[in-house]
Amino acid sequence: MTELVGLADVQAARELLAGVTRTTPLEPSRPLSAELGGPVWLKCENVQRAGSYKVRGAYVRISRLSAEERARGVVAASAGNHAQGVALAAGLVGARATVFMPVNAPLPKVAATKGYGARIELVGNTVDESLVAAQTFAERTGAVFIHPFDHPDVIAGQGTVALEILEQCPDVRTIVTGVGGGGLVSGLAVAAKALRPDVRVIGVQAASAAAFPPSLQAGEPVRLPSFATIADGIAVGRPGELTFTHVRKLVDDVVTVSEEDISRALLMLLERGKQVVEPAGAVGVAALLAGAVEVTTPVVAVLSGGNIDPLLMLRVIEHGLAAAGRFLRVTVRCTDRPGQLASLLGEIAEHRANVVDVVHQRANPHLRLGEVEVALSVETRGVAHSDTLISALRASGYQVSFAGEG
Repeated sequence: MTELVGLADVQAARELLAGVTRTTPLEPSRPLSAELGGPVWLKCENVQRAGSYKVRGAYVRISRLSAEERARGVVAASAGNHAQGVALAAGLVGARATVFMPVNAPLPKVAATKGYGARIELVGNTVDESLVAAQTFAERTGAVFIHPFDHPDVIAGQGTVALEILEQCPDVRTIVTGVGGGGLVSGLAVAAKALRPDVRVIGVQAASAAAFPPSLQAGEPVRLPSFATIADGIAVGRPGELTFTHVRKLVDDVVTVSEEDISRALLMLLERGKQVVEPAGAVGVAALLAGAVEVTTPVVAVLSGGNIDPLLMLRVIEHGLAAAGRFLRVTVRCTDRPGQLASLLGEIAEHRANVVDVVHQRANPHLRLGEVEVALSVETRGVAHSDTLISALRASGYQVSFAGEG
């Protein structure tokens, strides 16, 4: 039997973290409160030191190493947040840190990890592949491997988030958080269930990288054959042995959300909540917006990280606008005659939609002689406005198709 982390472990971790991590704010979310019909709060770990909750577990683990272990250095594998947490924690205790990251890790996360003093090795296409390389490095050099989630000290450190939530929102009924390998949700569940057994703890995974649902169904950790998601911080192909045991015994449910759900959540957090959050940090909010889980309010959703690549943010914002019906990519086929493009744009303007860009295409072999294809990016006010615009264009005789349609 795998021994579970206990409340005393989480409380001891909090003592270690005093003066190292900050007590992050709990902010109300009016849009979510209106959507759910009750209070919804956001636990802002996106403003934690190093930009995520990860420094909590990393520091607890590294601070407990012996002097001899610290002298050998530490090694970790991460897509970015655990990397920064380890690099910061190692620097605080005077240990040398080497971090293995996937070759496609976001550049800001790589730069930030270097900035905290770690040596970076880019290996593999996924965190799982980087983990293998880091473990091999540890065996070869004697460096202490700092697992991103599957260690009691790490789980205890992450559980300190729940202690803060219960103090900041004593009447909380549901805690929702993203899940990758399971360290954060395990720690949250340990503390919450010990102090408030009535509190429901819900984990959320990206549907295209969800290893927990099939693992829970199988009764043991199951490795996904493949996975890919914009939420790189929770893109983990297999639960840990220890975290799986915690989730199975303590977590009430694990649900999934789509990439569109995540994009919509990020857009809402940025636009309405004024919160810069990375995709992995927004999946709890995505589940609430999408109605992926039934919850009892008051609800606390953990914004687990804010380390987002600005280029990814641009793409996600556009994707979120499209998912919310506020950004259309359409192709319009019409006759190729003088003034036709002006007429088309005029009709769009009459419906108070804003054209962002236009591509005029005559060379498409599928076009008939005398036809032209116009690809448009259009800003609208929402789904109803978009539907009205498309219906009006079709009523005027235009052949309208959406991006990706034949």
